[in-house]
Formats: sequence, structure tokens, C-alpha cells
Amino acid sequence: MDETSLERLATDLRPADSAVALTGAGISAPSGVPTFRGDDGVWDRFDQGQFTYGRFQRDSEGFWADRVELQRELFGGNYEPNAAHEALAALGRRGPLEAICTQNTDGLHGETLESTDAESDPAILELHGNARRVRCVDCGNRRDADPIFERAEDGELPPRCECGGAFKPDVVLFGEQLPAAVIQRAKSRARESDVFLAIGSSLVVEPAASLPRLAADAGATVVIVNLESTPCDGVADIVFREDVTQVLPRLRELVESVD
Repeated sequence: MDETSLERLATDLRPADSAVALTGAGISAPSGVPTFRGDDGVWDRFDQGQFTYGRFQRDSEGFWADRVELQRELFGGNYEPNAAHEALAALGRRGPLEAICTQNTDGLHGETLESTDAESDPAILELHGNARRVRCVDCGNRRDADPIFERAEDGELPPRCECGGAFKPDVVLFGEQLPAAVIQRAKSRARESDVFLAIGSSLVVEPAASLPRLAADAGATVVIVNLESTPCDGVADIVFREDVTQVLPRLRELVESVD
């Protein structure tokens, strides 16, 4: 591990007015959360064409029948936040990390923060939604996903809200627009950051992939932590080709030790 670069980063982070993290599948994979793409990804076992917004609209019964199986694949295990999630939460508690923009829908960042008693937690911007919730397409009512999926497993297809509207997984489906307000907040955070950390993301899916470039253009120190190369490596000040569960806890130690 590049201790010199880590020490430099810790020195930049401690006095930063605003630090922002973008996280992708690489931060949750060590917790056992299945990845969608790559070797043995979820889309090797499921047809992603069956999980489009268009299918939800025209065949909500069939969509939900398939989504129950996908949800079981994604969250059938006992996944818990790992050392990288915990390190980011700690960096937020200390002040420099103001926001976590995540491409993940597993809810592990929120679970990490719920386990702390911090007075001021970093904002979590879920760019693609949260698969642990469902939302009524008519009234917008949000619920915990587990009891709704249990109703679907028992044959209520699609499961419905009290208002009569169908529930939909609270994630961005293929063919569905991303939440504009969340994306704009993420872009604003990136532009205002002094330090921008891109963690466990391939940085190929827009608009998340543009965030490091926005931060770099605004003068931020941009850091990438990812096992594979990314299209944004060229704009980064520091690149760690290391395991996120090793880099982030060590970074936390160094930040906390700087006087």
C-alpha cells in the first residue's frame, strides 16, 4: 500500500471544508453483495430485459413475479457493512466528509450510519435508489421492502398500497429517468468539494462517471480507489489500485492521527 500517498491524502482531508465520496459496487462486494456485471454477475443469471420500467407498466404481475426472484438473489444473504463503509462513516463523523453519493442500491451506507450516535452524519445521495424500499407509483408512499415482497411471494401480484396503486421497487429501472433532484445535488456537491473520493466504481455509468471530472475541473483533489483502471484515472491526483477495505480504514487511522 502506498503510505506516502495515503499520508498526503490524510493531510488534505483533515482541514478540508468539504469532502465527497462516490461509491460503487466495489465497496459492497467485500460484504458479499452480488455484483450485477463482471464475472458471475447477477445479469449472467437473470435477463435484465425483464426488469425494465416499460415491463413494469405493461405487465406488473409478471415483473413482480420475476423481481421476487431477483430480490432473493440480491438480499437472500446476511449482508452487513464492512470496514470500508465504517471508515467512511467515521470520516463523516469527524467532519470532512459531507456527502456520500452512491450508485449502490443495497442500503449499507444508511445501515452503517444508523448504528452510530453521530450528531451530524454525512448526507447519503442514492443515485439509483434503494432496493430495501418500495414506493407506490400513485401516491408516492414509501415502505420497507421486506413485508411487501412477502406479500408478493404469497401471490399478491403486484402488491398494492392502501390507495390502490401498485408498489414498485424504489430503484431506477432500465428505461426510467434518474431522480433529477438527487443528481443535481450530487453534481453541486462534487463542484464544491475540496477532496473527491471515487471508491469501488468503474466510472463508466453516467451521470455518476462525470462527478470526478466535475470535481477536478473545480480544483478538487481527486482520488480513485478501485482494483481495475477507470476512464477517470487521468484526471485523478492519486490512484490506489488496492482493496477498499484496506485503503479506507488505513486512511481513517491517518486522518484521526494528524494533529
